[in-house]
Amino acid sequence: MINLRLWGSQNWRLLLAIVIFALIYGSYSYMHPSGGTNRLFVQNANEIFVLVMVSMAQTIPVLTGGLDLSVGAIMTLTNTVASEVVNGSPSEILLGIILCLVVSSLCGFINGCIIVFGRLQPIIVTLATGAVFMGLALFIRPSPGGNVDSDLSFAMTFDLNEIFLTYKWPLPTWFESTVGLIPTPLVLILIVVFAIWLPFRSSVTGRGCYAIGSSMGAAYMSGLDVDRSKIAAYTLSGLLAGIGGLYLALQTGSGNADVPQAGAYTLNSIAAVVIGGTSLYGGIGGVIGSIFGAMSLRSISFNFRVFDADGPLGFIADPLLQPLFEGTILLLAVSIGAASVFRIKNRLKLFG
Repeated sequence: MINLRLWGSQNWRLLLAIVIFALIYGSYSYMHPSGGTNRLFVQNANEIFVLVMVSMAQTIPVLTGGLDLSVGAIMTLTNTVASEVVNGSPSEILLGIILCLVVSSLCGFINGCIIVFGRLQPIIVTLATGAVFMGLALFIRPSPGGNVDSDLSFAMTFDLNEIFLTYKWPLPTWFESTVGLIPTPLVLILIVVFAIWLPFRSSVTGRGCYAIGSSMGAAYMSGLDVDRSKIAAYTLSGLLAGIGGLYLALQTGSGNADVPQAGAYTLNSIAAVVIGGTSLYGGIGGVIGSIFGAMSLRSISFNFRVFDADGPLGFIADPLLQPLFEGTILLLAVSIGAASVFRIKNRLKLFG
């Protein structure tokens, strides 16, 4: 039987991320006129998906003690590639999706190889490669445009019922009114977690990422293949960022090499990782916490939509003041997560 007290002490960061998300999104849903409806859930799920993927991508390098500043650029590059190749016949669309994910994984693999074999700091390497990836994105898509299969776009950005309706598959009545109402983006997140993250975390390579973040020297002396784990971490990071970029193309129906957007996603992914309880020193945390961190971050901006501009808190709805309030709330959320540092008497434990 699970020892709940032990489990809680080991996973309090994740629990804190869930509580923060529940409070922030709960207040938004309560004040929204359509709160609790399928329509609102689908809209919000679409808005959080890309940041969730990019935050998951950021988490894995952070677990090794690194930081990937190229995740936003990889997402953008994949987005532009998708706007060129994800169209045509079903076989061409499938090949286009595979190409997008291969490109993003290759970008991550290049990051990992340069870091490992060049013996360079991840933050410097990914800053440089991120600029290269953005240059390639601008070369492919110098101005917004392109085309993504509209049927696939509709099917992936609504609820599960839309998949059956788009492709004219038989839709069972019991399914239509129950499971079919689940937003497709949420299902895709679960698929990524169960098909990619959980098997990776359980593998020797995945456990090696945690060991490297805890103590690289100890991991090496224990016989772990440190180089393989690092390269795998950055390759998987590229893959997850690519999934985000591919979905963004489906969402917008086009591609856009937007430099400010790429930078914003990168910075927000770091914030989501911290809110989700993953230590920037490495070795502690996981993508589940980062998912809730990303959703919390998006929920902050959701709340500004529902304040009455003529009410007593109307000044909060002022678009010019929203960055100030978003930053303040984010700082508070991050500070709560870091409060445990002040209870540690031996500072060496921070690096354990």
